[in-house]
Amino acid sequence: MASSKTRQRKLARAKMERQMARRAARVRRRRQLWAGLVVGLVVVLGGTGTVWALGGFSSAKKTPEATGSCLWAPADKTANDKLKDVGTPPTNGESHTGTETMTINLDSGTVVGSINLAKAPCTGASFKYLAGKKFFDGTTCHRLTTADTYLLQCGDPTGTGQGGPLYTYANENLPPAPPEPSASTSTDPSDDASSPPAAKVTYPRGTLAMAAGSDANGSQFYIIYKDTQLPADYTVFGTVAQGLDVIDKIAAAGAVDEQGKPTGDGRPKNGVKVATLTVLPTPSPVPSGSGSPSGSATPSAPTSSSAKS
Repeated sequence: MASSKTRQRKLARAKMERQMARRAARVRRRRQLWAGLVVGLVVVLGGTGTVWALGGFSSAKKTPEATGSCLWAPADKTANDKLKDVGTPPTNGESHTGTETMTINLDSGTVVGSINLAKAPCTGASFKYLAGKKFFDGTTCHRLTTADTYLLQCGDPTGTGQGGPLYTYANENLPPAPPEPSASTSTDPSDDASSPPAAKVTYPRGTLAMAAGSDANGSQFYIIYKDTQLPADYTVFGTVAQGLDVIDKIAAAGAVDEQGKPTGDGRPKNGVKVATLTVLPTPSPVPSGSGSPSGSATPSAPTSSSAKS
């Protein structure tokens, strides 16, 4: 009997140990499961926090570099105290189609230009903004060239050639550059073959072009009154529709240097003042047969294909 009871006790103990072992195993599995869930949750929350911190859930931001927008780069006034702060144009919303009319009222007559918004939208936006600020009113056209190049330079509030707004913007609508001249074509041994002259293109009579290259456009611009050879570095933003005869008269009087002596590149002998400069939408064309005078706003055609802009 004793052996029988002992055997029953052993069986009961074994059963109890098995139950305890199974219970402990269940507890361990439950703890492992919860631990895994906690770790997984931490990883998810950590990743979500990182994405949030980096702006992953923020709405898409519009940047000045977005397609169809203009970038106005701040200029350094400490490096050039001739710059004038009038703010900057909007970074988007500029028109990319059609034309606008720029009217320059000089003390010697009126010049009307057509700004090509399809080819130079940011230049058009800048002119419209600055004109709205009366940036050009009361300024002078400080430079006239009458030899080699033929242009009147305007748009500097200081009249020094260094003035402009407190921003710059990139080039637009540059003329196609011709092939660089080959250094081997020169037969003169004194020529420096390592630095051939810069290739030039023709800017036709009547061209309106910015006076700064290297993506540093501001407010100064050229009125080309005779076909002119220049490097293909200047933004062509429009043409003169009316008033080239006014510029011709200014050019005929000549240019002078600081001592008042005649020169091919100096200030106009007869000072040129801009009373007002406005930029407005171009009026709709008048239907044919209305009896209105006809005329072309297109300047003289270039003599070579490289002059087209």
